Amino acid sequence: MNGPLDGGSSDGRGRDDGFRGVPRIPSPRPAPDDLHPHAYRPSATQPPTGDEPGPTPDANAPASDGADRAEADGAYPDRAGAGAPETADGGDMRSHRVLKSLLGAWALAACSAEETTAVEEHLGECAPCAEEALRLRDAVGLLHTDRDLDLDPLLRFRVLESCLGRRPARIPVPGWADPYDAETARLDALLRDIGDSEWHAPVRLKWFEGKTQVNRRTTVAGVIGHLMTVDGLVAGALGLDDPLGPHAPLPPTARTESFWNSADLPPTGAIREPWRDQSHALVRTVSFAGHGVAEMPVSYGTFTLPLRDALLDRAFECWIHADDIADAVDYPYAPPSGTHLNRMIDLAARLLPAALAERRRAGLAGPPQHLVAAGAPGRSLHLEVEGSGGGSWYIALDSPAAAGSPDLSIAQVALDGVEFCKLVAGHVSPEEAAVGQDGDREAIRDVLFAAAALSRL
Repeated sequence: MNGPLDGGSSDGRGRDDGFRGVPRIPSPRPAPDDLHPHAYRPSATQPPTGDEPGPTPDANAPASDGADRAEADGAYPDRAGAGAPETADGGDMRSHRVLKSLLGAWALAACSAEETTAVEEHLGECAPCAEEALRLRDAVGLLHTDRDLDLDPLLRFRVLESCLGRRPARIPVPGWADPYDAETARLDALLRDIGDSEWHAPVRLKWFEGKTQVNRRTTVAGVIGHLMTVDGLVAGALGLDDPLGPHAPLPPTARTESFWNSADLPPTGAIREPWRDQSHALVRTVSFAGHGVAEMPVSYGTFTLPLRDALLDRAFECWIHADDIADAVDYPYAPPSGTHLNRMIDLAARLLPAALAERRRAGLAGPPQHLVAAGAPGRSLHLEVEGSGGGSWYIALDSPAAAGSPDLSIAQVALDGVEFCKLVAGHVSPEEAAVGQDGDREAIRDVLFAAAALSRL
C-alpha cells in the first residue's frame, strides 16, 4: 500500500496530499500470549429481523464528527455500495466509526485478517486515527516489555543477610552461635532451591591425612547426612536426641561411616527435614540456655571443644560442605560474612599449635627448638590473613601452651581469608596455599601442613 502515510502523493481517487510526513504505522506484532483474537472483543449481537423495529433517532444526541458527516453525505463513494464488507450487526465495515472502534483491538493484534486490512487502509487516509493508533501501539509496547523472569541467584542470600541484621528476636541468639545460625540458614535456602534429582548429584569430600590429600565420594543427600550426624555431638552435649542413638561412636569419621552403612537405601531429599529440625533445635536450646552454656565441653572422641567453639566449628564445616554442594549442582554460593569468617579463622589459628604438636609426635614435623613455660612467649610464625575477615595471628611453634609473640617471630605467611579456610578444610594443598612467605622455611612448611591437618571427614 502506497498512500499519504508513506509520504507519497495523491492516489488518484480525489484525495489531496494533506497527510504527507505523518509517520507510517508499523504492522502489528503477534500478541504476547495465546488468547484467541476474539477474546478481546465482546461477542457480536444478532442482526435485527424484519419484524423488529429499527432504532429511533435521538433528537438530543450530539452531532457526529466531520468524518461521520462526510461518510453520511457520500464524501467517500469508493467505500460504499454493494459488496462492501459488513460488521456482525449489519453495519459497513469501512465506516470511520467502526474502524475507529477497532483501533484498540488492532494495537493488541487481536483483529481478524479482514479487520486488520480495513484498519490499515483507513490509517493511510485518516490522520486523527493514525495518531491514535500510534499512541495505542506505544502503550501496548509498554505493557509487553520483554523481561527475564529468572531471579538473581544471589537475591535469597541478600534477603537472608538483611533479615539477620534487622530487629533482634525476643529471645536473641547468643553472638557466639550467630555463625552457625547463619550458615545453616544459608545452606537450607540452597537445598530448598535444588530439584529432586540433584539430591543424588555426586559430591567428592576432601581432607588431609598425614602428608597427602584423601577424598570420599558421596551425594548431596549423603553430605547432609554427614553434617547431621556430626552435629549430633553438639546435640548430645546439650541433652538433645542424638540422630544415631545413645550408643553411637564419638569420632566424626566413625559416626559418618556408621550412618552411611546403616541406611537401607542411599539418602534422599528426605534427609533435609531432620537435619533442619536438629539445627533449629540446637539454636533454640542455646538461645534459651543463655551464656552459661558457652563453655560446656563437647567431645569429638579424640579432642574436646567448648560449646562456643564447637558451634563455630560446625558453622565452618556447614559452609565448606555447602560450597561442595553448590559446585555439584552449579549453584552460586558466597563465603560467610566478614565477621563470621574472622571468627572461623581465629578458631583455626588457636587450634594450630596443638595440631603442630600432634604432627610432631607423629614424626611429621620438625622438633621443638626452644621450650618455654606455659603462657610464656616463644618462637612464633606471623600469620597474616588478607581480605574479608582477615587479621594477624602469631602461632606458637615449640609448644601448644606457649604464647605467640611478635618479638619472637621467625617467619611470616600471607594469604587470602577464603584461601586459608580452604587450606584448613583440606581443599587446597599446603604447597598451593600461601601467596607470600618469608623467614624460616621449615617453620612455614610445618604450620601450613598443620593447618591442612585440621581437616577431617
